[in-house]
Amino acid sequence: MAEKKLPAQDSLPPRVWEKIETAVRGIGYGSITVVVQDGKVIQIEINEKIRLA
Repeated sequence: MAEKKLPAQDSLPPRVWEKIETAVRGIGYGSITVVVQDGKVIQIEINEKIRLA
């Protein structure tokens, strides 16, 4: 199976990188999923976990 190279940061629109960065900075605990279709980011999912003391 041939390996696909990840696109260089320059090949994705700055808006996509901004959205990903905003998601990472805005979540305390949880996960962020980047959905790709045909080599393009089509969706960013944020699943936040809230930890109670």
